[in-house]
Amino acid sequence: MSDSVVLPALGESVTEGTVTRWLKKIGDTVAVDEPLVEVSTDKVDTEIPSPFAGVIEQILVQEDETVQVGAVLAIIGGGGSSAPVVTEAPVVTAQPVAVQVEAAAPYVAPVTTAPAVAAPVTPVAAPVYAPAPAATQPASTASDASYVTPLVRKLANESGIDLSAVSGSGVGGRIRKEDVLAATTSSVPAQTYVAAANVSAHSPAAASSLRGTTEPMTRLRKVLAERAVASMVSTAQLTTVVEVDVTAIASLRQQVQSAFVAKTGGKLNFMPFFVLAAAEALRVHPKLNATIDGENIVYHPTENISFAVDTEKGLLTPVIRDASTLNLAQIAIQIADLAARTRNNQLKPDELGGGTFTLTNTGSRGALFDTPVVFLPQVAILGTGIVTKRPAVVKTADGSESIAIRSMVYLALSYDHRLVDGADASRFLVDVKQRLEEANFNSNLGL
Repeated sequence: MSDSVVLPALGESVTEGTVTRWLKKIGDTVAVDEPLVEVSTDKVDTEIPSPFAGVIEQILVQEDETVQVGAVLAIIGGGGSSAPVVTEAPVVTAQPVAVQVEAAAPYVAPVTTAPAVAAPVTPVAAPVYAPAPAATQPASTASDASYVTPLVRKLANESGIDLSAVSGSGVGGRIRKEDVLAATTSSVPAQTYVAAANVSAHSPAAASSLRGTTEPMTRLRKVLAERAVASMVSTAQLTTVVEVDVTAIASLRQQVQSAFVAKTGGKLNFMPFFVLAAAEALRVHPKLNATIDGENIVYHPTENISFAVDTEKGLLTPVIRDASTLNLAQIAIQIADLAARTRNNQLKPDELGGGTFTLTNTGSRGALFDTPVVFLPQVAILGTGIVTKRPAVVKTADGSESIAIRSMVYLALSYDHRLVDGADASRFLVDVKQRLEEANFNSNLGL
């Protein structure tokens, strides 16, 4: 007796799929739930597991063929038939950015417990640096050629220049700074070149095996490309950028890191803070958490944050639902879990749709910021750049200003100008900026 393997439903509104690769061939033995074939749709790429154990007798749909849901893909028999094993929805890769939001997707708020209140953290004020007193030089007569200013003598000592061998070009033959610099240029020590010669030669990175080749676009990449172009053509997109001082958050992370790892099993990075701050701001600025439906504006009742995950197949976006109701520990756990399962092709269809706003961490690879593309039907996406230390002007407790080393980051918000005005975008970004700089997250830690 033989059994038929059919193309299962791979998500709401998915009616057909394309066989991209058979993982088994005729005559191969397969076990229950063993990956059998790869199928691509306009929303997901997925591996279809075998619902039966046995031997593959026939393959009815060839690679690159498109069939409807319910079509028979293969016949399995010869190894003994058994009733189909009822399993959960097939494992799929994450939905591309282009298609992760469905206007009709339901929003179900998870039940959460009130987070524990941690002790408040008092930010350390930046130190005030008093300017060093200006050095005074002793007066000398213009005819005193033997006098050398402290600045010139210091420069000569640092450069290894013998002043007795330098001819001065100043009044009365006095040695000037320019004379020392000229002597330094003309007498570079030989050991400088020896040291340079000993430095190992630069080794260029290995060239990619794709150089000089041609390959067809995957179905997922085609869909992403089409949606990206459609989004840019049918929307009016622009980007607004703010700079945020996250020094206080960096300090808070150091203080609670050990307790956070013990509680969640993972480290607390900056991403959960960005997610929570953005989700809270969306509650106050619903235009950025909306969808344009013809001539109507649909304001979403929950803040479902899609976040970009870099995978071998491209940028994919799982969803954190009701993000504004979660604490930092819950957000961090979901980010780690969803990102890992996205990269391992283990997400399910119900974890892909329903995003209302996207966060993309462009700083994860070192970029200061970029201008991310908004994908329909969403109207906004927030890009977070790399957190870097650099000098910045800060105010101390007494109101004075000083320059201190601070942890800084750029936040870039791209939005659809058909609905969101520049003032709307700026108000949203300022609220996110203030929330992050205040760093009052003690009651949101979830520890």
